[in-house]
Amino acid sequence: MPPNRRLLEQFLADGTIDLQKGAIFATMPEPCSPELAWQRLEGMLLGLAIGDALGNTTESMLPQERRRRYGEIRDYLPNRHVDGRCLGLPSDDTQLTFWTLEQLLVDGEFRPDRVAARFCQGRLYGLGGTVREFLRNYRDKGLPWYRCGPKSAGNGSLMRIAPIIFPHLKSATPDLWVDTALAAMLTHNDSGAIAACLALVKILWELLHLSQAPEPSWWPHTYVAVSHDLEQGRYRPRGGADLDFCGPIWQFVAAKVEAAYDRGLSVLEAGRLWYSGAYLLETVPSVLYILMCHGHDPEMAIIRAVNDTKDNDTIAALVGAAMGALHGRDALPERWLAGLTGRTAANDDGRIFELLDAAREEWGQSP
Repeated sequence: MPPNRRLLEQFLADGTIDLQKGAIFATMPEPCSPELAWQRLEGMLLGLAIGDALGNTTESMLPQERRRRYGEIRDYLPNRHVDGRCLGLPSDDTQLTFWTLEQLLVDGEFRPDRVAARFCQGRLYGLGGTVREFLRNYRDKGLPWYRCGPKSAGNGSLMRIAPIIFPHLKSATPDLWVDTALAAMLTHNDSGAIAACLALVKILWELLHLSQAPEPSWWPHTYVAVSHDLEQGRYRPRGGADLDFCGPIWQFVAAKVEAAYDRGLSVLEAGRLWYSGAYLLETVPSVLYILMCHGHDPEMAIIRAVNDTKDNDTIAALVGAAMGALHGRDALPERWLAGLTGRTAANDDGRIFELLDAAREEWGQSP
C-alpha cells in the first residue's frame, strides 16, 4: 500500500481526518489521452493566477461598492507594488498553488510534510485566519503536519488544490483522491473543505478530457455526486437570503444552485441569495453558478467572478482554473497573460512560467 494511502486509511479509522470514506476513493480516474494538450494544464494554473490577480486589488469589497468605485473591471488595476502600473500580481491563492507545484517537482510526488514546510518558507500576501493558524501550529508550535490544520470551512485549501493533479497524469489511479484529501486537510481539516477539494479535483480532471463545455447542470451535479457521502458537518449561512438552512454544503448546492439557474438569475442576483465570501457555503455555490452561466466563455466567466462576488480573487481563481482546464491557455485573453508578472514572491518575476515549463519536462507529453 502506498504511504499516503496508508496514512489516509489510518486517519479515517482513528478520526484524525474529519471526513467520511466516500465512494470517490475507490474510483479510477479516466486515463489521460496521449492527445491531451499541455496547454490545457498550463491554462488551468494560468487561469487561476489571472483570476487571482484581476481580483485581489478589490478583494472583499461588496460588488455594488466595487462597481461604484471602479466600474466594470476587465483588466488589471493600477497597483502600488509596481509603481502604479496595471500588472497582475499574486495573492496567497497563486503563491500557495505554485509553491505546491514547486514542492511536487522537487519530490516527484506529494509528500504532505514537505509541502507543509514549503508553505512556511515565504511571506504570504492576504492570507486568511485559518492558514495563519496552520502556520502557527506548524512553525511556532512544532506540531506534526496532520495536527496543524484547523477545522475550518474557509476556501483556503480549495484555492490551491489544482496542482495535486500533476504527479498523477501518467498513472491515473485512485491515489489522486488520496493525495487530494491529505493536501486539503493540511490547512483545513474540515469535511466540507476536504470534500470540496475532492469535488473540484474531480471536476478539473474531467474538464481536461472534455472537448466542449458541459451542460449547465453538469457542474452542480458533478460536485454533489462526489461530495454527498464525504461530508459529516452541518453548516449555516452567515448572510444572504437562506439563513434558515442548516446542513452539508453539497445539500445547499443541490437545493439552491440549479434552482437559481432555472429562475434566470444573474451572477450578481444569485450571489445575493447565498452571499459570495470566503466561506465555502458561499464560495462553492458562486463558483458553480458562474460556470453554469458562462462556462462556454472563459473571459466572461472570469470577469463576472471578479465583478460580481465579494471574495472575488479566490472565486475568480477557481473559475479561471476550471476555464483554463476546459478551454486551454490559448483561450485566455492575451492581454491578461501579457500583463501577468508571474510572481510567487516580491521580486521573482516569471517564476510561475518557469515552474510550468519544469512541470512539462517532468510530467508532460508532446503538445
